[in-house]
Amino acid sequence: MAIQVPNQSEKLAVVTGSNSGTGLWAADGLAAAGATVIMAVRTVEKGERARREIMDRHPEADVRVRRLDLADLSSVKEFAEDLLRDGKPLDILVNNAGVMMLPTRHETADGLEMQIGTNFFGHFALTLRLLPALLKAPAPRVVTMSSSNLRDIDFNNLNWERDYDANGAYGQSKLADLLFSRQLARVADQRGWSLLSLGAHPGNASTSIYDNGTQLDGGKPILALRIGWKITPRHSAEAGAQPEVYAATQPDVVQAGYYGPRFGLVGRPTPAKVPDKGKDARVAERLWQEAERLTGVSLEALDL
Repeated sequence: MAIQVPNQSEKLAVVTGSNSGTGLWAADGLAAAGATVIMAVRTVEKGERARREIMDRHPEADVRVRRLDLADLSSVKEFAEDLLRDGKPLDILVNNAGVMMLPTRHETADGLEMQIGTNFFGHFALTLRLLPALLKAPAPRVVTMSSSNLRDIDFNNLNWERDYDANGAYGQSKLADLLFSRQLARVADQRGWSLLSLGAHPGNASTSIYDNGTQLDGGKPILALRIGWKITPRHSAEAGAQPEVYAATQPDVVQAGYYGPRFGLVGRPTPAKVPDKGKDARVAERLWQEAERLTGVSLEALDL
């Protein structure tokens, strides 16, 4: 059962990876509550199909599709510049898109390992580039999707040039997302911004993210991981989207809050326990510095 979303009329929201899975249902929930939603997707045709699905359910919704490839920093720059040219405040940014469990190592257009490059570095660059629009809004929120599968950050092998491990690379990218959500909250507080930065995780949601990832290797999955993912308790993609929708809209959220399913893998959204590795402010600050270096996007270069 979906949560009750407060009225989002007059708000502008961007949801990445919203052509399917949790992103589609996050866009649907925000649009149904009255927000103008920009579906930021890599493939516009898929985005348009997803938009029609939302419009079929909510004919009065205001939903638009724009291209964004998080695995290409020039695409991130182009998307952000187009949005900033619109001149409108951005109330909600949902960093939802992701790739998962690529059986072999692949690189983004900028030479970054594909999972951390897409899931973290792409969203880092997007968020910083969109800060001028976010800070125009009276109470902006950035929600970054993490995971219950987290692995330590290895700064000596951040891009997995050696000993590539599909599960490790995914888990590292998702811890990076959680650390980023909390570091952005610290930055906002230090600078006196009204922005709330929040993390969320979907539990074990029934989406196509695993199958989408294996397409880069001809559809060859890692059998043990696939079986493990399939046999654990899971809920629908709509249910998996509820924690990020909760974080994006509910009045009781707190700065640097983390939200997930009540029972860990499944259930209604609720505040989630932040693992110890997600609380390390020194690692989060170092990761931010590395992200600025590797993406070429920094706070100091922005007109804020």
